[in-house]
Amino acid sequence: MRLDVEAALVRGQLVPGDVEVEEGIVVEVGLPTSARGCIAVPGFVDLQVNGFAGVDFLAASTADYARAGSALLEGGVTAYQPTFITAPEAVMLEALRAMPANGSSPRVIGAHVEGPFLSPERLGTHPREHRRDPDVGLLDRFLDTGRVTELTLAPELAGADALIRRALERDVVVSAGHTNATAAQAHAGFDLGVSTVSHLFNAMRPFRSRDPGVIGVALTRPNVFVQMIVDGHHLADETVRLIWAAAAGRVALVTDATAGAAGNPGSYLLGDIAIEIADGGVPLREDGVLAGTVLTMIDAVRNLHALGISFEDAVGAATSVPARILDRTDLGVLQPGAAADLVVLDDRLEIVRVLCGGEARVVA
Repeated sequence: MRLDVEAALVRGQLVPGDVEVEEGIVVEVGLPTSARGCIAVPGFVDLQVNGFAGVDFLAASTADYARAGSALLEGGVTAYQPTFITAPEAVMLEALRAMPANGSSPRVIGAHVEGPFLSPERLGTHPREHRRDPDVGLLDRFLDTGRVTELTLAPELAGADALIRRALERDVVVSAGHTNATAAQAHAGFDLGVSTVSHLFNAMRPFRSRDPGVIGVALTRPNVFVQMIVDGHHLADETVRLIWAAAAGRVALVTDATAGAAGNPGSYLLGDIAIEIADGGVPLREDGVLAGTVLTMIDAVRNLHALGISFEDAVGAATSVPARILDRTDLGVLQPGAAADLVVLDDRLEIVRVLCGGEARVVA
C-alpha cells in the first residue's frame, strides 16, 4: 500500500518521496511520487492523558477505552499512557486492572501514575485527602497490579529516594512533578535517576533568581527531559519559547487531556473531582484551579509550530522525544522496518489519514 505523500519525516529529516506499507510495517520510503501537499510523520505519542471523549481513565471500562481510543486517533495519537491522578488506593488498583493489555488501537503503552506521592504545597487539582507520603509497599502494590511505565512524584519528600530506586528497579520512568523541590533537592533526585519533569512550570516551585528550583535545574541539565502543555493557557508563549531555547531536543509535548477533550462544554469528572468546561475554555475545578486540558496532540503540534518552532522539531516533540523518555525505539518513528503507526498531514497541518499497525483508522 502506498500512502500517496510528497515526503516523509524520517529520523527527524524530511525525505522526499512516497511511503510503502505492507502487513503493518513500513517497507520503503523515498519512492517516486507525483503527490503534492501531504507529508507522512510518525504517529504521536502522548505521555499524559487523564481522559478523552467523555471517558475518565480512572473509571474506564473496556468499551470506554475503545471510545476514547477512537477519538485519540482522530488527533493523530497512535500510542499513549492513560494517566491516573491521585485517588484512593482501591480506585488506583482497579484502574490499573482495567487498563487494556495488548492489541488496542491506539497502543496503550502503560499507565502514568501521577501521584499520590506529591508535595502538599503543589497539589494543583489533586485531592489533598488522597495524597500519601512515600510508601514503597503501596508502590509495589501498584506495580504488581498493572503495567506502570511512568511515575510522577515529588523527589524532595522524605522517603522518596526509596520510591525512585524501586521504580527504576521495575523499569518505570520516574518524573518530578507536583513538587516543591529546591535546586539542591532537584539535583539529588536527578542524580538518583529521575529523568524527566511533568508539565514543566505547572504545579511546582516557581523559578526565582536565587531559588531556581526544579525548573532551573531541569532546564540546565542536558540529561533531563522536560514535558510541557502548549494549550495557550498553562504556559505563556514567552515561557514556551524560553523552555525551547534552553532545552530544544529534550522537550516533549503532552496534552494532560481530560474527559472533556474532543467533547462538548459541560461538566465532567477528573477522578472524583468535578470539573467544568466552558465553551472554548479549559477545565476548572469549582474553586477555579486549572484541571487538565481539552487539548488534542495535533493542536499541541500546531501551537508549538505557530510559535516559530520548525515543523520537524514540533512533530519531534510529539513523537521521537516522548519515545526517548520511555527508552522505546518502537514508538514515534517512521523508517523502514518500523511499525506503520503514521499520520498523514496536509500543508495546513490538517490530518488526512492515521494508520495504526498499518491499518487505516482515520481517513479524512
